[in-house]
Amino acid sequence: MAAQLKRPEVEIYDTTLRDGSQGEGINFSVKDKLRIAERLDQFGVHYIEGGWPGSNPKDIEFFAEARKRKFRNAKLAAFGSTRKKGAPVEQDDQVRLLLDAGTPVVTIYGKTSLLHVKEVLRCTPEENLGMIGDTVRYLKDHGKFVIYDAEHAFDGYKLDHDYALATWQAAEKAGADLVVLCDTNGGCLPGEVAAITKAAVGQLNCRVGIHTHDDSGVGVANALAAIEAGADHVQGTVNGYGERTGNCNLISVIPLVHFKMKKRGVPAASLPKLRELSLFVDEVANLRHNPRLPWVGSAAFAHKGGTHVNAVQKLASSYEHINPELVGNARNILISDLAGRSNIVMKARELGFKLTNDTPELKPILNAIKEREHAGYEYEAAEASMALILRGLLEHRPELLFSVDTYHVSMRRDKMETICEATVRVRVGDVVHHTVAEGDGPVNALDGALRAALVRSFPQLKKVTLTDYKVRILDTATGTAARTRVLITSTDGRREWGTVGVSENIIEASLQALVDSMEFALLKQ
Repeated sequence: MAAQLKRPEVEIYDTTLRDGSQGEGINFSVKDKLRIAERLDQFGVHYIEGGWPGSNPKDIEFFAEARKRKFRNAKLAAFGSTRKKGAPVEQDDQVRLLLDAGTPVVTIYGKTSLLHVKEVLRCTPEENLGMIGDTVRYLKDHGKFVIYDAEHAFDGYKLDHDYALATWQAAEKAGADLVVLCDTNGGCLPGEVAAITKAAVGQLNCRVGIHTHDDSGVGVANALAAIEAGADHVQGTVNGYGERTGNCNLISVIPLVHFKMKKRGVPAASLPKLRELSLFVDEVANLRHNPRLPWVGSAAFAHKGGTHVNAVQKLASSYEHINPELVGNARNILISDLAGRSNIVMKARELGFKLTNDTPELKPILNAIKEREHAGYEYEAAEASMALILRGLLEHRPELLFSVDTYHVSMRRDKMETICEATVRVRVGDVVHHTVAEGDGPVNALDGALRAALVRSFPQLKKVTLTDYKVRILDTATGTAARTRVLITSTDGRREWGTVGVSENIIEASLQALVDSMEFALLKQ
């Protein structure tokens, strides 16, 4: 009989899809959320908070789609609040939607601070306790694993520690599996967080978690202080996304727990994929990656000339607190063609290619990818385009199954209607297909014309559809002449894949990504 896996010493609860999506400039589609959730599950986080089904139709749709998928490592959580004041929990529509989400875990928040009870809820302290207890008990009676997020836990405790404790105990007595202390406005210091967390751990019989914000720049430090004081569950977001200045950054917490605190968190095998996860979520969010992010940023292990480079070449640990490859990063020193080899090998294996550090084609692959990334290509969320590069160089098959000889895209105004039309001539061996299609926009028309041409030779492409399209301007200083990166997500109904194109011409960049998408679909067939 196989030995049972030990429960992690520190559980990782990701709220990128809910708390993170509330950050300025972040707007995930349902498809985005599903892709990120699947990647988080593969990485090995323990909980994924999918959203608040009582707040918007998008989150309701997300949970409906998520129920069709199997999560192997993470438990999916729906987020909401305690029941409304003056109403039975059974009649609260928001609580009903939490159950309708169909998740094994439900996380609810409630008020800790008397100030908020009186001025925000405008109810009595006793009724607030009833709202907490009733909601937790109701969810437990329906078979849910219940996490209680104690909003403004630290401010509330400093205002009236007896009442704050009473709110936490109300959740515990009603059956909450976890009471999570929230530094909701991000204003506490690590010493305060440690002391209050220690008091909570000493007074509660259930487990205690921590949820911090980064308004004072110490969101990660506060989470670590709570863990040292006895918390064994930490909530945060990938890359620190979140309202105002953001949430506790899990991309920092995860390696800190593993390498510095020596505690079991996510599976050790996941740590080399940390940078990949960080880049992937940024790309899906259509955000430029922060090169100075600790652990995973491109500058995190960069050394520029002089004493540092000399020392690192002799003894890397002299200026590096950890081997960068352990978190999927790379050292950036003078011998730059050595940086990133492990990342390429790891990604190639993940995509199904047999590649080792001794493979002769490794250096050409590395050089090709570096040259393309210098030109603006980005492959973290475009695995299919990466796979095509690997196939061409490893299997010495640079030729495509088809080629686009010519294309033309036009727009015209017809009375009150704008008409977009694309013409494509595609060559498949000795056969040429010439098609025309209209679309809702130039890219949609081009996609339609390309697909119409290719299905004549490859009818299986009828199943392939484009599900997402993102554009990023790479060098804004050049204005309308700037290079543009296009990221396309496609599906055949069974799986999704991403492709990328770069050009000064947005239509050309889109065509590159569309061609890669169709080529990859045919290879998978």
